[in-house]
Amino acid sequence: MDYFLTEEQTMIRDLARRIAREKVVPVRAEMDEKEQFPWEVMRVLAESDMCGLYIPQEYGGFGGGVFELCLATEELSRVCGGVAVTFAANGLGTYPILLFGSDEQKKKFLPGIASGKRLAAFALTEANAGSDAGGIQTTAVLDGNEYVLNGTKQWITNGGEAEVYTVIVMTDKSKGTRGATALIVEKGTPGFEFGKKEKKMGIRCSSTRELVFTNCRVPKENVLARPGMGFIVAMKTLDNTRPGIGSQAVGIAQGALDEALSYARQREQFGKPISSFQAIQHMLADMATQIEAGRALVYATARFIDSGAKDISRASAMSKLFTSDMAMKVTTDAVQVLGGYGYMREYPVEKMMRDAKITQIYEGTNQIQRNVIALQLIKESASA
Repeated sequence: MDYFLTEEQTMIRDLARRIAREKVVPVRAEMDEKEQFPWEVMRVLAESDMCGLYIPQEYGGFGGGVFELCLATEELSRVCGGVAVTFAANGLGTYPILLFGSDEQKKKFLPGIASGKRLAAFALTEANAGSDAGGIQTTAVLDGNEYVLNGTKQWITNGGEAEVYTVIVMTDKSKGTRGATALIVEKGTPGFEFGKKEKKMGIRCSSTRELVFTNCRVPKENVLARPGMGFIVAMKTLDNTRPGIGSQAVGIAQGALDEALSYARQREQFGKPISSFQAIQHMLADMATQIEAGRALVYATARFIDSGAKDISRASAMSKLFTSDMAMKVTTDAVQVLGGYGYMREYPVEKMMRDAKITQIYEGTNQIQRNVIALQLIKESASA
């Protein structure tokens, strides 16, 4: 389908596609096997001015939005979900500053991120605060002009590699979610260390680590919005970035379909290509239809968000829910089309299937997305 991309958007898509094919494909299997962070690829993306796609020009970025981020993420995901989430999580860590940062904070942090010299990360999840984001236990106590942080964040994408972290902490536990505050914490701050690097099923080249705060002192000017706004900062950020997960899912699924199509045309059984069998044709047709539906939903949602719309939670949740479920099904079917070969690491579809699974889990599980959608529907129905 033609999504009527502008000349600049077409350029972004094509450049990301070329980087994916030329720089990522040759090393993706090795990075996955060795769990090696894709610094070389990130440097190429930085040199290509891709890291600032969604950052305003006044802070050194391209001046685009969620849609441009999704275009690039989809193309990178088409060949490697791990590289793509490294790129996209940089956006996740940046959006709290974009949405809630003061002009001084934006001037301090955004140019370095836009240039690719500094990576960003977002720290909300803890061992006992996953779907229940309001259950965070990491604390920050104001002491003079500084907050003193103590606690541990878990499963943080780009953890250990990023330089700039948006961290959600409790500054007043008695207020529940209204006692949460968002702080910008820089790597190298005394008392800020990193725990173990997690060993994962998929997206293995992406770094996922614990963040450990022990009497870590952060200046109060690093508060985003104001104290007590942390939960709102987190939820509004996720509303803006969930289409990025949707685009990751679409890209992974498209890559799996590409591989399945290529294999089906070459693989012969009973004297002819398996692509000539109706059973295979129907699988391929369903895969392609589901991908196109997911892409249309993600693109429409991204454009909706970039239009400045305020009530974006439901559309954002839908775009993540539908595409991630779709990606899991499409990659599973791709493995089936390849049969025994699909189960082998020699072919990339087994990696794509492993990578697809996490899209149903991070940035809010799909069960949570269904909750968000249903509650919004009920609320709208009651006020109609």
